[in-house]
Amino acid sequence: MTASAIAAAVAARKLTAVEATDAALARIAARDGVLNAFTDVTADRARAKARAVDAAIAAGQSVGPLAGVPFAVKNLFDVEGLPTRAGSKINRDRPPAARDATLIARMETAGAVLVGALNMGEYAYDFTGENVHDGPSRNPHDPTRMSGGSSGGSGSAVGGGLVPLALGSDTNGSIRVPSSFCGIFGLKPTYGRLSRARSFPFVASLDHLGPFARSVEDLALAYDAMQGPDPDDGACTTRAPEPVSGLLSQGLDGLRIAVAGGHFQKHLFPEAAEAVTRVATALRATEVVEVPEAARARAAAYVISTTEGASLHLDRLRTRPNDFDPAVRDRLIAGAMIPAPMVDRAQKFRRWYRAQVLELFKSVDVLIAPATPCVAPKLGQATFVLDGVELPVRANIGIHTQPISFIGLPVVAVPIPLAPMPIGVQIIAAPWCEHVALRVAHALQQLGVAAAPAPRGVLENGSRSA
Repeated sequence: MTASAIAAAVAARKLTAVEATDAALARIAARDGVLNAFTDVTADRARAKARAVDAAIAAGQSVGPLAGVPFAVKNLFDVEGLPTRAGSKINRDRPPAARDATLIARMETAGAVLVGALNMGEYAYDFTGENVHDGPSRNPHDPTRMSGGSSGGSGSAVGGGLVPLALGSDTNGSIRVPSSFCGIFGLKPTYGRLSRARSFPFVASLDHLGPFARSVEDLALAYDAMQGPDPDDGACTTRAPEPVSGLLSQGLDGLRIAVAGGHFQKHLFPEAAEAVTRVATALRATEVVEVPEAARARAAAYVISTTEGASLHLDRLRTRPNDFDPAVRDRLIAGAMIPAPMVDRAQKFRRWYRAQVLELFKSVDVLIAPATPCVAPKLGQATFVLDGVELPVRANIGIHTQPISFIGLPVVAVPIPLAPMPIGVQIIAAPWCEHVALRVAHALQQLGVAAAPAPRGVLENGSRSA
């Protein structure tokens, strides 16, 4: 069942929140042995919350738009009573969190039921979903393939049908990449739209938190539940909630939609190009708009990400270097050695680039771009051949996402159900225009172009399908 259907059934007393929660816990028990999406299952907490929801309904009290809906969160969110792992070995020595992250609290205020924490790439510095400490989260359509990162467990859990909603983070593409690989919808909101309070950071000037779902309606429900300023996050203090759930059916009238050209039409495997073509054709988007200096934006994003990330982890790099994933450790050490003038140049370029892209949004409302250059690679795959050049997989999965998150634009990743593996397309809007991106995503869903396919790689008994 979708989140919308569960909430409606619970509110109508056709299903209890306890029944919905127990069903999710049973699916986790049946399927997660293959998917490895969860690192912690909070069954006792979940059942207690579900009982409270049912008691409130029995007493005639308001229970919120997500009443009884199970959800899970990337393990960089603080969950009261659990150490906040952030995908690392080192963080397991931290004391348990004393409070839930703001977004967890808001989801539960809306009636949702937290069932656990999810696997992720170490310290969110990852595009693959492969964690050396907890093992890889696996793709629900083919468990021999990557789930994507760094929110790989979130993508795997929703794509595999374990929960209808999950929360993740996106710094350079870590919501949009798992959405693409796992065949689900994901929302990276405008920078500063949703609170990051009590989540473990990667790059504070680039970090976003957002939801995953199997439908646009569910994505919008979760997004609406989490909106609002939060004094505990200095980047999230100005925007009042702007609900979008009631706007989805407005359709495409009046929207100016274009295809992102240049950098975004290069570095593509055929399946990525096919997905963009399908979306553009369905939306009747014939205009191609050049995004200036997008390749340089990607390079600047790398500089800022690795230097800010290194600064955050300097003490851990000095005292516990052998407890890092070696690949993450080496990138962070390299970031610590980048000269300050190069960082300054990247930041100046970032301001220029943002101004240029905002100028584009004076003549268009939405840009279409690939989410990933390919469908999910095989687990452990080190390289692929792109444009005739053999390149490292891990460093190039985000080739089309980094130039967008670099300047904080809102994006909905929509799944295009190609065979045998799905792949995502980015629906990009101007700052604070999540409602526009979600309207377009909803139209694509209504047209049957975007859809979350049923998981093909996992059976109820936990075994892999052929």
